[in-house]
Amino acid sequence: MAAAATWCYRGDPDAERPAALVRFANGKLQHPDSLRFTVYRNRDTAHPRKRHRRILVSETERLCYVGHNFGSEVMKCNSLCRYFVGVLDKNSGQMEVYNAEIFNMQPLLSDNLIPDDTKDYQNKSYREKMDLCIEAFGTSKQKRALSSRRMNAVGSDIVSTAVTKAAANVIDAKGVTALMQDMAQDDVQNISAFLPPCHEDADRPEHIYKFEDILSPAEYEALRVPAAALASASAEEMAKRAEERSHCSFVLEELKFLPTDERSRDHKARCLWFLDTLIRFSHLKVIKKKHPMGPECPHIISRKLMKNFTSLTYNNGSIQNFISASMKAKLTAYVIVLALHINNFQTDLTVLQNDMKLPESRILDIAKALRLRVSKAKGGPGLESDQNHKLGTLSLPLPMQKAPEGQRKRKKMN
Repeated sequence: MAAAATWCYRGDPDAERPAALVRFANGKLQHPDSLRFTVYRNRDTAHPRKRHRRILVSETERLCYVGHNFGSEVMKCNSLCRYFVGVLDKNSGQMEVYNAEIFNMQPLLSDNLIPDDTKDYQNKSYREKMDLCIEAFGTSKQKRALSSRRMNAVGSDIVSTAVTKAAANVIDAKGVTALMQDMAQDDVQNISAFLPPCHEDADRPEHIYKFEDILSPAEYEALRVPAAALASASAEEMAKRAEERSHCSFVLEELKFLPTDERSRDHKARCLWFLDTLIRFSHLKVIKKKHPMGPECPHIISRKLMKNFTSLTYNNGSIQNFISASMKAKLTAYVIVLALHINNFQTDLTVLQNDMKLPESRILDIAKALRLRVSKAKGGPGLESDQNHKLGTLSLPLPMQKAPEGQRKRKKMN
């Protein structure tokens, strides 16, 4: 009959330090006696969790092994059950039982325990990171595509360098001044293509840009009904329109000075209504409605706006009308000419510039292309009197057509 044995639970071998049981993830030890173990503990002994954290390091002649009892690498079995170690005294038959925990020892394949510097990697773009992944783990097809893309990038750099060198040779051969004059002349021709017909042989200012070229007789007649509201508006209605900003600044200012003569009053009201419509139409980008200016706009006027002041584009499977930069220049030219007819062939360009939301250089270029004489003057009544306003005057003889001076964006060529 076998001798009886008893056991006695002793807790931790040392204070808050269970016995360490180790298992090696990559195989079995042939000479366990040659191992040297070192235990590191967390310095924060007051923290209820950190004080139990341990790192076990084992060194052999060939490799170094590291195990933790915390973090993502810890074995889940440590939190699901308890482990004990028993030491049997064969003479007395008594076994002493101690608390234990398992460390899963992983080989440390680098002598450098300091993590690699990842700053360079973090600074890379998403494309560069993907390229590194393709180099390391990509398929043959992905690696060929990567190589082709890099070769194309090198080819683009070569072409860009060649173009830059060719441009420098042209500048050296022709000179910056001559190139600036050529580009300015091109701009004059581009703007001139969108101006109203100019009759240079006219004997009076009103015949240089004929009113019939701005509004045909049929279009002028169609404006009778919508302009009647402007012509018959009382002083209270005028004040309300100004407060609500229902019209542009130019129109609101001119409405204060409508003639008392019924025929002249009706004529000016029709011109002001059409000018306000042109300015509001210039603020649109893409024309999505059949009647973009509302139902009160006559059909013949809507058709004129769509036909003469929009371009066609193909977008999302359909053809759309939109107001391009060239069409906005054309609108500006027609607005200036109509304002000249309203104001006895002298108009405040700065007010029109603010209403059409244009840079000053752009409206001055168009005014000079229209052969206007530009001068400085203070703003009129009700306007910003502290701002130097530009007046445009159409008079005979017409000044010689010059290249526009608004080429500030090309100064970088110097």
